[in-house]
Amino acid sequence: MSETAKIISPIDGSVYAERPIATDVKAAVSAARAAQAEWRRVPVAERGRTILAFLDALLAMNDEITTELAWQMGRPVRYGGEKGGVEERTRAVVSFAEEALAPYFPPEKEGFRRYIAREPLGLVLVIAPWNYPYLTAVNTIVPALMAGNAVILKHATQTLLVGERFDMAFKKAGLPKGLFTNLVLSHAQTEKLIGSGRIDHINFTGSV
Repeated sequence: MSETAKIISPIDGSVYAERPIATDVKAAVSAARAAQAEWRRVPVAERGRTILAFLDALLAMNDEITTELAWQMGRPVRYGGEKGGVEERTRAVVSFAEEALAPYFPPEKEGFRRYIAREPLGLVLVIAPWNYPYLTAVNTIVPALMAGNAVILKHATQTLLVGERFDMAFKKAGLPKGLFTNLVLSHAQTEKLIGSGRIDHINFTGSV
């Protein structure tokens, strides 16, 4: 029998959701690296349009997300999801990305051609926590994609449905296949992936 990850709801101690641990990690990494090689050549403005379409798709799921969060982490429904913060931060990153990613040219100096180019890192692994699970994830996922990177998301087991919602929204937005991948990983798998040499940047947000 395959290994699974379970969400134990703090509401009543029941198993709210259960998902199989990923068995295709190497394939996901290969697909992500291949997709990133193409994505890095996509103009920033076009990337932004895709990200805003993702945001629209995610916001359209807010009612379902709010209920899911209540069962996953015990947050009362009356406090809602994280819609406002997610929207504000996503739109902000998209709005300043073109300027932030543009080459910088210092004052001219005779005999020198000086410039600073902003290049994508490649494949980014995002390890996100259960508290504020949408905000903490979007804080890295959106900037990483806007900068021309591919993303693998390993969300906390307690809020693993968040990764599925991101995946659904990116698919609806038409993000190229392989560019964003949500993986349900064990601690051992995560450690192995980090040490594989195939991840170019890791963002880990802790939780208490």
